[in-house]
Amino acid sequence: MVNAFVLQVRWWLAGVLIALLGVANSVAVEEAEYDVVLKEESFELRRYEPHILAETVVDGDFEGAGNKAFSRLFKYISGSNTSSEKVAMTSPVGQQPQSEKIDMTSPVGQQQVNDQWVVSFTMPASFTLETLPQPADPAVTLREVPARYMAAVRYSGFWSEKSYRLNKEKLEAWIASQSLTVVGEPAWARYDPPFKPWFLRRNEILVPVADPSR
Repeated sequence: MVNAFVLQVRWWLAGVLIALLGVANSVAVEEAEYDVVLKEESFELRRYEPHILAETVVDGDFEGAGNKAFSRLFKYISGSNTSSEKVAMTSPVGQQPQSEKIDMTSPVGQQQVNDQWVVSFTMPASFTLETLPQPADPAVTLREVPARYMAAVRYSGFWSEKSYRLNKEKLEAWIASQSLTVVGEPAWARYDPPFKPWFLRRNEILVPVADPSR
């Protein structure tokens, strides 16, 4: 309960910082790009474009894992990184490390791997692995995700393990009804800051599935 409360406070503070930095404004933050292949009530089959994740691995329970990971990832996009700045040919020739701020992009993902959690931020589509600044913290890594199909269920409400498991069961039943083949582990996705009313929040569970055309 304490971890969940601390996570909510940190999300609120992060939202304030984002607003002050001009990242959050009247226009919604950038989302990972995808096309909807099939839609049925709150369920969707999507094809995601290739994208890059900044991620970190943490121990802890479902609700506490995000608390541990969020500050690491937020520090990275806030400037805790190294970026090589090329300097014009003069005398002397120099190369200077600098910090670079990266726009907040949704969703924030959380996925269980064995007894640990992988928490990730989706990087803006304007970056490549070559142009993204490297994290200063070795616990934060960058990974390119290829194009893939994902089954998704969307729901509102509190960020609780109970809601996650309930909606994951619904999504698994829908996947079976569509004869889709699961090819990976489910991920929990959050799109909104904690100061947004719980009944307006966009939460999703995403499950990788095989290309349905094959």
